[in-house]
Amino acid sequence: MQEKFQNIINSKKPVLVDFYADWCGPCKQVPPILKQLKDELREGVRIIKVNVDKNPFIASKYQIRSIPTIIIFKNGMPLWTGVGVRHATELKEIIQHISD
Repeated sequence: MQEKFQNIINSKKPVLVDFYADWCGPCKQVPPILKQLKDELREGVRIIKVNVDKNPFIASKYQIRSIPTIIIFKNGMPLWTGVGVRHATELKEIIQHISD
């Protein structure tokens, strides 16, 4: 998973990574927000989910201390991190800014 994760985040287009856990209540609010974001940005963003319980190495590497946490990567670099549930409009603005 780690190698595959690295290949995904090395993309030239923004990659939004949703760090979550199945037991996390607020994490359950994030999928509809990400669906709205994907519907609006289509090919302008890649969205993946990383379960912190199943991928502790990745969670540790990016110092995930609270969930949900969203990190937006481009060319393998984390360019923005947000903790907690975020609005689709906020994420869209950030992704569009990163894409410019």
